[in-house]
Amino acid sequence: QVQLVESGGGLVQPGGSLRLSCAASGSIFKVNAMGWYRQAPGKQRELVATVTSHGNTNYVDSVKGRFTISRDNAKNTVYLQVNSLKPEDTAVYYCYAEIYDSRAYIRRYWGQGTQVTVSS
Repeated sequence: QVQLVESGGGLVQPGGSLRLSCAASGSIFKVNAMGWYRQAPGKQRELVATVTSHGNTNYVDSVKGRFTISRDNAKNTVYLQVNSLKPEDTAVYYCYAEIYDSRAYIRRYWGQGTQVTVSS
């Protein structure tokens, strides 16, 4: 069994910052790509940022220069530093991880979601 546990969401004023964390635990042989999606009310889930096992990153255009994704492979943890927040960043943020088990099967696992609300 594998679990992804998220933390770090909250209410912040426009221009503020938060650091989201997502830790994977359980029967993990290797963690491949990790990343973050978000889903705002009434909208489809959107891919925000990804990081490969080698540290290569990719971002949706709307967050480039404001969000930074990183990972700690020793802790099987992915982070999302979100700066210069805007009201349109308000959403539930979901992390994911592509994880190999001991049989070399790979599967995508999801965190439970953390709410980020940007409002004055």
